[in-house]
Amino acid sequence: MSKEYYKKKIIDLRASIAKEKEAKKRDNERYASLIKGASSPSSKASYRKSKIDAAARHDRNVESYKRQIESAKESLKRCK
Repeated sequence: MSKEYYKKKIIDLRASIAKEKEAKKRDNERYASLIKGASSPSSKASYRKSKIDAAARHDRNVESYKRQIESAKESLKRCK
């Protein structure tokens, strides 16, 4: 692969991280409003669990993107 390929891949991955962080923010806000508007304690608990699961999923995705960036950086160094 060429240097330009890895440079573009790193830029794309950084953009993906930013999108994932925005998605996490939106999900947190959505679940917060659902929790606030829930009528029963069981639905509140369910929404809380869903909120935690969604946040963890977003965090895992961000970490995955970070690992891919590090891998692309290593590959870029090998190209030089």
